Amino acid sequence: MSDITPLDKVGEFGLIRRIQETITLRQPSTTLGIGDDAAILTPAAQHDIVVSTDLLVEGVHFDLTFCPLKHVGYKAVAVNVSDIAAMNALPTQIVVGLAIGSRYSVEAIEELYEGMRLACEAYNVDLVGGDTTASRGGLTISITAMGQIETGRAVRRSGAQPNDLICVTGDLGGLFWACKCSNAKKPPSSPTPKCSPS
Repeated sequence: MSDITPLDKVGEFGLIRRIQETITLRQPSTTLGIGDDAAILTPAAQHDIVVSTDLLVEGVHFDLTFCPLKHVGYKAVAVNVSDIAAMNALPTQIVVGLAIGSRYSVEAIEELYEGMRLACEAYNVDLVGGDTTASRGGLTISITAMGQIETGRAVRRSGAQPNDLICVTGDLGGLFWACKCSNAKKPPSSPTPKCSPS
């Protein structure tokens, strides 16, 4: 069995350095990524910046009894990227905020970031920064996604019209059935976990 490294052994900046070593920047609009007080982005001329953020909270949006950290990391990126794509924009960068409970090791957080890295690679998105802090509870993930769209070309909900074509990626109702299955495996005496669509 491999050794487990407590987070307090490497510290916040040590963890950031370990994460930074796994990140590859792909977007020409990323001027500066992880490693400074803030990232620097340079959008293309005549383009708008589109920004969205989502929170994923342990016990509310995911249950680690049934979902590996790598999958949670991938999902955290995917749900944010989808909001950018829904407005017809091209996702370009994300920043990640983590509140981490004391039971998590360095290796566990690296597994979470491996899932994020794979999603960033799949969607051609740069992870350019974020923040980590301690939590008295479980794991909370906050991701802010950014993208670009030619000025005036963003698709808004208010623009929907009767007979418009609606496109869906993934499986409709997948999260609902996943929650139903995880609820069925829990003892009857335990509280029903709250599952919400992302």
